[in-house]
Amino acid sequence: MILSQLFVDPFEKLFDFPTEQRAKNVAHAPKRPNNLTTSEKILAVRNILRYVPTKFHDVLAKEFAEELESFGHIYAFRFMPNFDLRAPKISEIPAKCQQAASIILMILNNLDPEVAQFPQELVTYGGNGQVFSNWIQFRLVLGYLSKMTMHQTLVLYSGHPLGLFPSTPDSPRMTITNGMMIPSYSTKELYDKYFALGVTQYGQMTAGSFCYIGPQGIVHGTTITVLNAGRRQGLDNLAGKVFVTAGLGGMSGAQPKAAKIAGCIGVIAEISKTALLKRHEQGWLDVYSDDLDQIIYLIKEHRKLKSTISIGYLGNIVDLWEKLAEEEECLVELGSDQTSLHNPFLGGFYPVGLTFEESNIMMTQEPDKFKKLVQQSLLRQIKAIDKLAAKGMYFWDYGNAFLLECHRSGADLLKKDAQDDKSFRYPSYMQDIMGDIFSIGFGPFRWVCTSGKTEDLRETDQLACRIISELQTTEVPEYVKQQYADNKKWIEEAEKNKLVVGSQARILYSDRAGRVALAKGFNDLVKNGKVSAPIVISRDHHDVSGTDSPFRETSNITDGSAFTADMAVQNCIGDSFRGATWISLHNGGGVGWGDVINGGFGLVLDGSEDAERRAQGMLNWDVPNGVARRSWSGNEKAREAIRRSQMQVEGMEVTMPYDADEQILNKLF
Repeated sequence: MILSQLFVDPFEKLFDFPTEQRAKNVAHAPKRPNNLTTSEKILAVRNILRYVPTKFHDVLAKEFAEELESFGHIYAFRFMPNFDLRAPKISEIPAKCQQAASIILMILNNLDPEVAQFPQELVTYGGNGQVFSNWIQFRLVLGYLSKMTMHQTLVLYSGHPLGLFPSTPDSPRMTITNGMMIPSYSTKELYDKYFALGVTQYGQMTAGSFCYIGPQGIVHGTTITVLNAGRRQGLDNLAGKVFVTAGLGGMSGAQPKAAKIAGCIGVIAEISKTALLKRHEQGWLDVYSDDLDQIIYLIKEHRKLKSTISIGYLGNIVDLWEKLAEEEECLVELGSDQTSLHNPFLGGFYPVGLTFEESNIMMTQEPDKFKKLVQQSLLRQIKAIDKLAAKGMYFWDYGNAFLLECHRSGADLLKKDAQDDKSFRYPSYMQDIMGDIFSIGFGPFRWVCTSGKTEDLRETDQLACRIISELQTTEVPEYVKQQYADNKKWIEEAEKNKLVVGSQARILYSDRAGRVALAKGFNDLVKNGKVSAPIVISRDHHDVSGTDSPFRETSNITDGSAFTADMAVQNCIGDSFRGATWISLHNGGGVGWGDVINGGFGLVLDGSEDAERRAQGMLNWDVPNGVARRSWSGNEKAREAIRRSQMQVEGMEVTMPYDADEQILNKLF
C-alpha cells in the first residue's frame, strides 16, 4: 500500500479509473434496490456532484448515473484506491496529532479486504454495514484528519464530512451519526430510497464508527454465549455436544472458531461458496461438504468420539434443519442462527431452492417474489426447529431478528401469555443467556495496538491476565467471578487461537472495575515504553449501556421501556464530554434499521496523565449508565452491581427502585 496516495487532493486532476483493482476477485455487495423516480435519480447524481469541481461534471455525471443503474447506489469507484487498504503503523500516518492518526488507522483497518465483507462497496460486515457511502467521502475524511489539530473536531453526517469546526483539546476529535432519521421515516422501505439518494447510510455500529476488529469480537461473544447456553442445560463440558447454526460471511464467520474454543461440535451452513472457502482457508472451519448425508455421518462419528470440530455445510440452512429433523435420534443439543436477518430481502437470508447467484439476481429484479420465497423458507426452517426442540434441543435467537422475521412471515411464535410482540416461544439469547451478564456490567472491551507489533499485543494480553487475576480475589458475587474466569481463559488462549485479522487487536468482556483497571494499565504500558505506540480502546454495540435494542440487547428489560432509546443517546452524549476521542450514534445495527439505536466511542491511550483522566472519567459513565438503567427496570443483579459501583466511585449517586407489592396491584383493576 502506498500510503501517500491516499492523501492526494482527489480533484487536483481526475484519477484514472482503478480498472485492475475493480477486477480483483473479492466478494461484492448485491445490487441495492433502486426504485427512484427519474427526478429522484437526477437528485442522487446532483447530490454526489456537490463534492466535485464543475470542470469534471460532464465526465462524472454520466459515470455516476451508470453506477446508480448498475449497482443501485453511487459508490464513486473512480475514487477508490487502486490497491488494497491495510492498517499501517501509526508512525507511518501523516497527521498533525496522534488522535487523528489513530482514527485514520482504524478507518483503513475497517476496509482491509481480510477484515471487510465487501471492501469495494465500503461494507465492513452485516451485508450493508457501511464505513462511508462513497469513496469521495473516504478521500475527504482522510484529508481532513491529516490536517486536524487538537483544537478541531470533524463532524460526519452518515459518512458525509460536514467539516472541521473549532473545539478544545478535551473535546472529541470526531463526532459521527449514521442513519438518524425522523422517527416516522425510519422504515426499511424508506432506507433503500434515502441510501440510493446518498443522504443516509446504515453504519451498523463498528463499521460506521471505525471500530471493527474483524470477526474476533463475535468469536468471543459467541464463545461466551455457547458456554453459558450449555451451562443453562447442565452441560459444563460440551465435548461431543452439537451446536447447529447458519452463516459464515461477515461476523457470522466467527462461529466455527467459537464452537471449537467452546469445546463442542459446530455445524454451520453457508450458501456462499466464497464465504465458506474463506473461513476454511483461514483455518477457522475444519471440514466441509455439500452432501447432507456426509454431514449427518460426520456429526454421528464425532459425537461418538466426543470430538471438538467445526463442520461446514455448503448449502441452504433450511435443508440442513429439515434433514436433522428427519433423524430419529436428536443429534443437536444447541441451536441458533446468525444469518443477517436484519436485512432479510437483500442478501441477509437466501431462500431454499435457489442458488446463491439466482437469489442475487431475483432479489432486485423480482423483489416481491423473492420476499415471498424468503418468508416461505423461514416458515420451513422454524417448523424443523420446532421438531428438534420437541426432542430436547435448546434453541435461542441470536439477536439477528430470526424469530422476528419468522413471526412476520406468519409463524405462530408468540408465547400464549405474551404481553408484547417480543415475547416469543424461544428465548432471545439476551433474555436467556447474556441479559444477566450485561446487567452486572460485563460487555466488550476492545483494544488496538497502533504500532502493529505482535509483541505489543502480547504485552497487553499478559497484563490483562494479571489484572483479571487480581479482580478474581476481590469481594464480588460468585457469578461475577465466573465471568472473570471465562475471560481470563479466553485471553490465555487468544494468541494460540490466532484470532487477529487486520490490526493487532483484542477483545474481552469486563465490567466497570475491570475496564477502568485495564485502561489505566494499558496507558501505563505506553507511558513506561513497554508498548511502543498508543493503544486505542473501544467497544461494539453488544453491550450493557450503548444500545437500545428491544429484540436484542434490551430484550430482557420488562418495565415497558425496552422500546425507548434514552440510554443509547445519553451514553453517546455522556462519553463525548467525559473524554472520548471520537463518538458515534447510529440508527440500526445488528437487528436492523428502525429497530435499534446505539452509541459508540473510541479513546486513544497515549501514556499521558490526561489519557488516564479521560479513560477513568468516561468508563465510569459508559458502563454504569446501562447498569443503573437495568437496575431501575427491576434486574436484581444490576441492582447489586450499581450499589457496588456507588461505593467505589466518588460522586456517583443513583436513583434506586422500590418494589411494588403484587397483592396491592392485583386489587386495583
